[in-house]
Amino acid sequence: MKMAEKKDGMEYCIVRTESAGVFAGYIKDRHNNEVVLVDAIRIWYWEGAASLSQMAVEGVKTPENCKFAVPVPEVILFGVIEIIKVTADAKACIEGVPSWRV
Repeated sequence: MKMAEKKDGMEYCIVRTESAGVFAGYIKDRHNNEVVLVDAIRIWYWEGAASLSQMAVEGVKTPENCKFAVPVPEVILFGVIEIIKVTADAKACIEGVPSWRV
């Protein structure tokens, strides 16, 4: 299983927080349960993966049914409770989901 390529030494991960939800992006900095995420995508709703663990390894099977927000250059996340490294295939899938807009 090939992990996603690093960007300037930063790893691409899925990050779950206590109350802000789930994000995917590059971890720029981490201190205790605070993470700075670069090129971050909020994963608001997904289908086609039974868990975040499956999404981190395989991506999602039904990207057309997912709601992933527009990417932001950087976000500071508090209350981080889970960080999962993402494979290259899963990263391509996550980034391939069209941005959900209203």
